[in-house]
Amino acid sequence: MALLTTDRRVKREGSHYRTPQALWISRRRVNPSPASCGGAWRRRAATAPQFLRASYAVPRLFRDLFGIECLSHAVFVNGKFCKDPKDVTEKDFFSSGLDIPGDTSGRVGSNVTAVNIEKIPGLNTLGISFARIDFAPYGLNPPHTHPRATEIIVVVEGTLYVGFVTSNLANGDNRLITKALKPGDVFVFPTGLIHFQFNVGKTKALAFAGLSSQNPGVITIANAVFGSDPPINPDVLAKAFQLDKKVVDYLQKAF
Repeated sequence: MALLTTDRRVKREGSHYRTPQALWISRRRVNPSPASCGGAWRRRAATAPQFLRASYAVPRLFRDLFGIECLSHAVFVNGKFCKDPKDVTEKDFFSSGLDIPGDTSGRVGSNVTAVNIEKIPGLNTLGISFARIDFAPYGLNPPHTHPRATEIIVVVEGTLYVGFVTSNLANGDNRLITKALKPGDVFVFPTGLIHFQFNVGKTKALAFAGLSSQNPGVITIANAVFGSDPPINPDVLAKAFQLDKKVVDYLQKAF
């Protein structure tokens, strides 16, 4: 066996050049397909060389309808029931209602209408979802994160002041990146970073967002910190935020 260090290909006697990934798979007799998902898939991923582990993060798409299609031994895919291909219909790939404005009469003056795997089963494993975001005058989509997705937003109506905070820099600081957006402007919020959108106008605003996960998840910072169930010990929050405990008690009651 001769190793070609220039492109990391390996040549075996009487064979074509093969990548280390291909050799590892053939030696282990691993089939990198959705049929290998579940516990077996996770075990193989755990024992795979570092250069191959990324390809095991999500089962590869060897089927048109993999997100909802049944496998021979699987009941769930990403926690959702799979479906026999012959039973799949257009309803599995359709949702309506994004033409209807959301109710913005709440405390923060915004409303997010999400179109994700809960509304479109066919999105499962496809790594994409969508949302409509309505804002009352001076309405806010408060600081939050999407632990599993990058978000890209386009403003359709109004003016939004948007931004995100970076993770800790080398000096320990967190940098705030902001921009005022008008209709037609696009802005990106990287995966997992705290971000917000604020309507700075006297009229309503509207934006649409795409997210790089069929189930992005959302953690609204204030709600999570001060409104968790059961509540976080006030002493913890008082010290973390350098607040008087009475202020923490007030905030926890508010959320």
